[in-house]
Amino acid sequence: MTATALPLPRRAVLVDALVGQRSLVKDLLLVAAGITVVAALAQVEIPMWPVPITGQTLGVMLVAASLGFRRGVAAMVGYLVLGVAGLPIFAGFTGGILAVGKPSFGFIIGFIATAAVVGWLAERRWDRRPLLAIALFGLASLIPFAFGVPYMAAVLAAMGSPVGVVGALELGVLPFILGGVVKWAIAAALLPAAWALVRRADRSAR
Repeated sequence: MTATALPLPRRAVLVDALVGQRSLVKDLLLVAAGITVVAALAQVEIPMWPVPITGQTLGVMLVAASLGFRRGVAAMVGYLVLGVAGLPIFAGFTGGILAVGKPSFGFIIGFIATAAVVGWLAERRWDRRPLLAIALFGLASLIPFAFGVPYMAAVLAAMGSPVGVVGALELGVLPFILGGVVKWAIAAALLPAAWALVRRADRSAR
């Protein structure tokens, strides 16, 4: 009998359907895999100043929806801590304590909140149906900006380049709208499709 044929827990997310019964070792490996996915997508980058366009947000959404609340948050906290500790896992294969002083670091902080929201709602099946998935990942696309834009403005002001509210929006939001919509659409398409495959495999295994 396959993992998908087993009864799933009430708050099951995608990885629960794929790997079967949970254990501490499995959870740790899944968190490590989540960090790896976000680190890999961080290197998909369009250089811009003061904040580059990267695939990180897409990685955060996919990881959090797949892992759920606790494991998703743990993956994003691990990503931040390991990057600040010096592993070259941030965009452009960068890392280290100096990353905290970069204008883009607020977005990385925002990834933790994004993972919390996405993981919590995924546990309530928002990632399984197309319309709910559109709402889920649309909301998830906005959360990093709530942290990243004020942080960016504060860092630029500390560097002697204050931009004001309008300038912060022009630098930290407008250039990312198109890319954000694309990542939103990818996530909203992938998760319901993955769940459809899981349900099909489950029916075939019965």
